[in-house]
Amino acid sequence: MENDQTIEEVFPMTYTIQVAGLTRDLPLCPISDTLQIAAFVIFGDVELTCACAKALLDKAPEFDYMVAPEAKAIPLVHEMARQSGRNEYFLVRKKKKAYMKNVFSVADSSITTEGDQRLYMDGKDAEKIRGKRVLILDDVISTGGSIAATETLVRQAGGQVAGRMAILAEGDAAKRDDILFLAPLPLFDGQGNPKA
Repeated sequence: MENDQTIEEVFPMTYTIQVAGLTRDLPLCPISDTLQIAAFVIFGDVELTCACAKALLDKAPEFDYMVAPEAKAIPLVHEMARQSGRNEYFLVRKKKKAYMKNVFSVADSSITTEGDQRLYMDGKDAEKIRGKRVLILDDVISTGGSIAATETLVRQAGGQVAGRMAILAEGDAAKRDDILFLAPLPLFDGQGNPKA
């Protein structure tokens, strides 16, 4: 984006969504000539993050811990932990950090990330979730790759998956019956029309 361009000039098409009692206009971002996605980013939107956290907690099954993949779900899992009075949540990371010990990993692919990536769980976190009910969170579920990879790590750690939740289910993910979400989000063709 050039310094003098507005976001509307760079992404001229938008999609209006209502979620958790709030309305937001999401810019449509091209993935290919025939596919665009609506960019749903909760970073910096405190009102939306808090409202979505409350709405998800209202629908959540019983759980002991929450885990989310890095990075866009971080504000969500943090706010859900705060609102539910929990002092701890866990992240699966996109890169192994020097302070992580006994790390294990799994491959992941995402519609918004080029190429394959890996997700990593710290062995210390794995010890805490062993035998516990774990709620897996994400901001948007599209292909389901990040949720599946996170679930694999939770199961490898000996955790029991209590549920899978997201703010939005994109495209065919909205047809799944194994996830809880607040609203569906369509995919869009090259002209900005929702795909069937």
